[in-house]
Amino acid sequence: MIVGIETGGTKVVVAISDTVAPDSPVRIERIPTTIPVETFGRVRAIIAETLGGDRPEAVGIASFGPLNVDPDQGRYGWITGTTKPDWAFTDVGAHLSLDVDVPRAFVTDVTGAAIGESTWGAARDLRRVAYATVGTGIGVGLIDGDRLIAGNGYPEMGNVIVRRHALDDFAGVCPYHGDCVEGLASGPAIIARWGASASELPAADLAAVHDIVGYYIAQLLSTVTYTVGTERIVLGGGVLRTPGLLDAVRWHFDEIIGGPMAGHGLEETAADYIVPPALGDRSGVLGALALASRLLPTTSWQSQPTVHVSGTSTAHVL
Repeated sequence: MIVGIETGGTKVVVAISDTVAPDSPVRIERIPTTIPVETFGRVRAIIAETLGGDRPEAVGIASFGPLNVDPDQGRYGWITGTTKPDWAFTDVGAHLSLDVDVPRAFVTDVTGAAIGESTWGAARDLRRVAYATVGTGIGVGLIDGDRLIAGNGYPEMGNVIVRRHALDDFAGVCPYHGDCVEGLASGPAIIARWGASASELPAADLAAVHDIVGYYIAQLLSTVTYTVGTERIVLGGGVLRTPGLLDAVRWHFDEIIGGPMAGHGLEETAADYIVPPALGDRSGVLGALALASRLLPTTSWQSQPTVHVSGTSTAHVL
C-alpha cells in the first residue's frame, strides 16, 4: 500500500491506495491542521489503522510551504519560514516517523495538485502544465514533461507584483509586499477589501470581484504563460468557486494576452486553456499518491512519466 498526504493551512488529507490502483484510494481522511505534533500524530494513527502495522511501500507528501523540496540540500522536506503559527522550521519527515528505508518524496501542495491533474485530470497527456490555486494563499505548481519546475523556495508566484486595476486603491494584505497578487486577490484580501468572503457578497460587490480580482489573477496566469509556455493552466482554490469568476479571469486573460493565445505559439481560446480541476478537491492528495507510486520499482502504470525533482531522479528523492 502507498500513502499520499496533503497538508494545508486548515486541513490535512491522508489517502491510502493499493499499488495497482493508486488513483482509487481505499481510505481518505481529512483532519484539521493544528500543531505539528498533534496533526502528524493523527496522520500516523490513520496509517497504522489502515495498514494494520505494516509499513507503507512509499509515501508522497504535498505540503504547504515554503517547503524545501530539493533533495540535494540540507533540511529536505522541512517547512521553512512560514507565517503559520507553530509551523516554521518543521521537519515533516521526522514527524511522520517513517522507517529510514521507506521511499518518500516531498513537493509543495500546489505542485502536488499539478501532478494529480497532469496524471489523471484536466491536463492529462500534456507536457507543460501549471496548476494555480487561489484561496487563503495563491500559488502555482509547474510541470515540464517528466520534470517539476521547483526547488528550495520556488516557485512562490503568489509574490508576483501585478499592475494595479484603475479602480483599485486597496493596500493589500501581504505582510511583505502589500500589493502582490496574493495580497490583492486571495481570500483574505477579498474579506479585508469588501468585508465578507466572495460567496457572501451581494451582486453589486460580486461584479467588482469579477472585474478587479479577475484582472489580478489573469495577470498571474499571463506571467506563467509567457515565461513557461504552458499548454494548459488548471485553476482551482476556494476563491474560484465564486460564480462567474472563472469566466471573468478568462476574459481578462484574453485582453492581457491580446487575443487567443497571442504570442504563445498555441491557438487555443482562454476557455480551453484555463480550466477548472477535473479531480475537484482531490487534486493535491491524488498528486501525492501519484508521486508515491512513481517511487516504486515497478507499477501498473509505467507509461506515466517519472517525476524529477530539481533535476534529480526519483531515486534521489528518497
